[in-house]
Amino acid sequence: MIHVRLPDGAVRALSPSSTAADLAAAIGPSVAKRTVAARVDGRLSDLSAALPDGAAVDLIARDDPTALHLIRHDLAHVLAEAVQMLWPQTRTAIGPAIEHGFYYDFERETPFTPDDLPAIEATMREIIAARTPFTREQWSREAAQAHFSNAGETYKLALLDAIPEGDPVTVYRQGDWLDLCRGPHMRHTGDVGLAFTLTRVAGAYWRGDAKNPMLSRIYGVAFADRAALEAHLAMAAEAAKRDHRRLGREMDLFHFEEIAPGAVFWRPRGWRLFQTLIGYMRDRQEAAGYAEVNSPDIMDRALWETSGHWQNYRANMFLTRTEDDRDFALKPMNCPGHMLIYGQGAKSYRDLPLKLSEFGKVHRYEPSGALHGLLRVRSFTQDDAHIYCTPEQLTDECLKVNDLVLSIYRDFGFEDVAIKLSTRPENRIGSEETWDRSEGALRDALDAAGRTYTVFDGEGAFYGPKLEYVLRDAIGRDWQCGTLQVDFNLPERFGTTYVAPSGDTLPPVMLHRALFGSLERFTGILIEHHAGHLPLWLAPVQAVVATVTEAADLWAAEVAAALRASGLRVETDLRNEKISYKVREHALKKVPVQIALGAREAGERTVTVRRRGTDATQTLDLADAVARLAHDARPPRGHVQ
Repeated sequence: MIHVRLPDGAVRALSPSSTAADLAAAIGPSVAKRTVAARVDGRLSDLSAALPDGAAVDLIARDDPTALHLIRHDLAHVLAEAVQMLWPQTRTAIGPAIEHGFYYDFERETPFTPDDLPAIEATMREIIAARTPFTREQWSREAAQAHFSNAGETYKLALLDAIPEGDPVTVYRQGDWLDLCRGPHMRHTGDVGLAFTLTRVAGAYWRGDAKNPMLSRIYGVAFADRAALEAHLAMAAEAAKRDHRRLGREMDLFHFEEIAPGAVFWRPRGWRLFQTLIGYMRDRQEAAGYAEVNSPDIMDRALWETSGHWQNYRANMFLTRTEDDRDFALKPMNCPGHMLIYGQGAKSYRDLPLKLSEFGKVHRYEPSGALHGLLRVRSFTQDDAHIYCTPEQLTDECLKVNDLVLSIYRDFGFEDVAIKLSTRPENRIGSEETWDRSEGALRDALDAAGRTYTVFDGEGAFYGPKLEYVLRDAIGRDWQCGTLQVDFNLPERFGTTYVAPSGDTLPPVMLHRALFGSLERFTGILIEHHAGHLPLWLAPVQAVVATVTEAADLWAAEVAAALRASGLRVETDLRNEKISYKVREHALKKVPVQIALGAREAGERTVTVRRRGTDATQTLDLADAVARLAHDARPPRGHVQ
């Protein structure tokens, strides 16, 4: 007999070679009916896998949140089978579960189009209705090579070659169709349910490398039930309306060119918005005791070797070699440059904490298939800062950063903020004792602040653990923005020190801190959160003064000048167009205030004001209008723009 332990502590005796399916059946028919997988000693497993003696077993029902990943993974297999049923010559590549759904990459002579999706989805539903069992088979490497070679599945052969020697080679079969896969899977195709839909097709380079063949990728979304699917589709439809790329064009903010993939071309209005964000953050940081600095964009390889980036981050760096055979890198991060700035001149404990901030342009290689408007770029600006402090100051400084970042997010309309604590990764530097101290400092700060948080094991930076601040936007999407990292390692690597009260020379603790994170990305998030209707204080153009008749042109110039003198960002529209046309155009560009001037307003020296979101207008004398708009356009908390 073998014995297994259930989550409630109960121990069950089973015959040798019993599976999780046998365990579910032994507990009862209702349990067996709803169980689709198991967690054995913390790892997901098929129901058909034999249970080891003494294992801790948790049976997974289809409505368990854990099962959602399995539903999506199984659907990727069902998608691939459907495609090869319809077009047998198609080659398969990879098909993972992803957030909200799944995809599969194919090589086909004629790439898929949206018109192909209804037929594929109908075939998938037939496969699901057949309730074909998923069966796991372990093959020899030679047998797998022979099978996929005979089938012409060149991408599967490449995946097979990537499996380390000694690791098992497993395939999952559903009827006559099979795939190279680690698993696990649920019981049969019927377990995936019908709460899915195929959404789009796209091109994707094999393994994300532009040097490799372009494949045809089919995306789908999937959930455990129809209600969740419909809620997601409604949110996706709303997200499409808010897409910052479309709104960026309509609002005349920015664009992209293939000549510089992943880099933003800011137009005047967009750059004004960008600079308003920088001005806001500069004001908040100065009030919090930060000193702004600037470090070079390109620095010698030796610096990146000292910092550890060369060894741990080189694949994401842009590198160049000069004619004198020196290797340089465009900076992917600002921290090594700040180490050199800190290192100028001796420091005492009286100088700490020292807070250095920079709006530094950084450059990171992202696969071309991952680029996505402002949200995923290769060149971006970080509102980066590094705080050098003593160990005694550490918790207090973490608390100050936490309070600052949360107050900033509130200023931009984000009230729902989750905090992630990401702990030591496998490719880390520094001792375990140092990591214990670093992780403990972040936990202590959060506990002292009374903030709840979620731990993500192994997701910290190579030099230190981090807090990640995740914003929830107006339609329920989550965005990771700000970060706070504790680093005992980098000061030691650079030999950075301060003189303690005892007279000893010690390395400071270093906090890496970003609040917006990437300003480009935060701008995209803001645009989508507000659907382009930015608050008056933030709008790149706060008011447009438009004339009804040429007779009002001189009055328009005087009105615009008065508004500008009060600090408002104003444009005039004196074109020979109907006022209704002008109103529609500026509404499309999301200008929050429109001022219409005709002969009557010019004669009476008044202005007619229309606020965004209403068709009602209000006629005011100029001084009153200027005072009201200047008051309403003040940044939150009285910060200077």
